Amino acid sequence: MSQAKTRFSPAAMLRGSLVPVLVIVLWQVLSTSGLINPVVLPSPVAVVERWWAYLLPTEAYDPAQSSWILWALSGEMLFDAWSSLYRVVLGFAVGAGLALPLGLAMGGNPRVYALFDPLMQVLRPIPPIAYIPLAILWFGLGNAPAVFLIAIGAFFPVLMNTIAGVRHVDGIYLRAARNLGAGKLTMFVRVILPAATPYILAGARIGIGTAFIVVIVSEMIAVNSGLGFRILEAREFMWSDKIIAGMFTIGMLGLAIDIGMNRLNNHLLRWHRGLEN
Repeated sequence: MSQAKTRFSPAAMLRGSLVPVLVIVLWQVLSTSGLINPVVLPSPVAVVERWWAYLLPTEAYDPAQSSWILWALSGEMLFDAWSSLYRVVLGFAVGAGLALPLGLAMGGNPRVYALFDPLMQVLRPIPPIAYIPLAILWFGLGNAPAVFLIAIGAFFPVLMNTIAGVRHVDGIYLRAARNLGAGKLTMFVRVILPAATPYILAGARIGIGTAFIVVIVSEMIAVNSGLGFRILEAREFMWSDKIIAGMFTIGMLGLAIDIGMNRLNNHLLRWHRGLEN
């Protein structure tokens, strides 16, 4: 049986759900027993009810105004989730689009590496959150500073993994290509880039995960929509059930993104697994 089938077998899913179920049951017992203030930590039932209300449209359906589908998709949560996802995708595209060519150049050319590496090593430890004052100063409020921060968060994982992938290409591949008369361009396109692809995709997976973390922080400060903004708004009114509902939504959306990235990696690396098997 393959690893994928084992991972998603009913028995594995049952074992994986055991601890979450026990935590929810304990949480519900503590909440209903009165040992915990419901304002501080509402019960799971209250959170689910708030999550459902967060999902549903805020206005009654009116056929004269719009179609049923548009009405059903007009809930506050769906709008916030779409706003956050839009910023994540755009910021990741900008960050990865800048990091990939620079990483390929730094990994493949020692002179380019020596030129850019000191600057990258100085900037890399700075967390994207530290750029928030500058982002607001440069771009004001709205999507622009959020996309800027997300791009920074996605940039360095993709960059460093791309460099590592290019610099760790197996020498056997390089020698075989040279013996077959491959030029520098052919060597790079047909040998180095495919061999570095697993590293690049791993960096992309980490980068988009980092981008999703950064978008929540940026939405709490620089924009007036999205899941992060809605959690901060709920805090102002002490709606702890809505805070947890928003956190649950973030977790599910992040899980969906990670699963999608994992499946994309598996699809693009079928040849790599074939060589290993």
